[in-house]
Amino acid sequence: MLAEDSSIRAIERITGVNRNTIMNLGVRVGEACAKILDAKMRNLSCRHIEVDEIWGFVGSKQKNANRTGNHGDVWTFIALDSETKVVPTHLVGKRDSYHAKTLIGDLAQRLSDRIQLSSDGLEAYTDAVERGFGADVDYGQVVKTYGLVNLNKDAASRYSPAEVVSIRKSVIAGEPEICRITTSHVEKQNHTVRMHCRRLTRLTNAFSKKLENFKAAMAMHFAYYNFCKTHLAIRCTPAMEAGIEPSQWSIAELVERCGE
Repeated sequence: MLAEDSSIRAIERITGVNRNTIMNLGVRVGEACAKILDAKMRNLSCRHIEVDEIWGFVGSKQKNANRTGNHGDVWTFIALDSETKVVPTHLVGKRDSYHAKTLIGDLAQRLSDRIQLSSDGLEAYTDAVERGFGADVDYGQVVKTYGLVNLNKDAASRYSPAEVVSIRKSVIAGEPEICRITTSHVEKQNHTVRMHCRRLTRLTNAFSKKLENFKAAMAMHFAYYNFCKTHLAIRCTPAMEAGIEPSQWSIAELVERCGE
């Protein structure tokens, strides 16, 4: 239920289990899922990887963080193989050079072959990719320009995505296929994360109050996504499509493996 967008209090009402027990279990399973992902996502034969970041916050939004003493904004960096749909690595942190380098360095160690890499125009990626891959990568960036949001519109219109008015693709390193420079698949993955992880649902009070709980929830989501959830586009789990696992894991099997 935690991996299918149910809030802790909703699970408490449905199951009769105390919310503290649910929260503690979620953290324990999430931390174990992070170890499973680290062990399983090795020597991957991916060819086309897209990276992007999704915004969230812990305790309060950044504008209130200094006043409240909370953590503030957090960003989850996500790498996605557009063909197998597997997420080989993710990282929770700030949208800065340090975390971009950490993600790309970790990604490079998990791949067995030369890849084509696509990202948005975050400046930190250029140096991060050079440090992580050297010359052994075909890397391109796509920058989307959005139109202005009319704040005088009705509420439904204000919360709709802004219109994309232009898309610019740039070759940064190697010889990437221009037509394959895109972040569309990983941006769809961002939508999947928000649909499955209650802590990232907008305009609710279900946000994380502790950073370690947020990290555990993200690890649990990606373990569930990679090993347990059938992807409609490939008709199996991403881990099966990528050749990591021969069969789909049940929730019980995931939890059992977390206890090993």
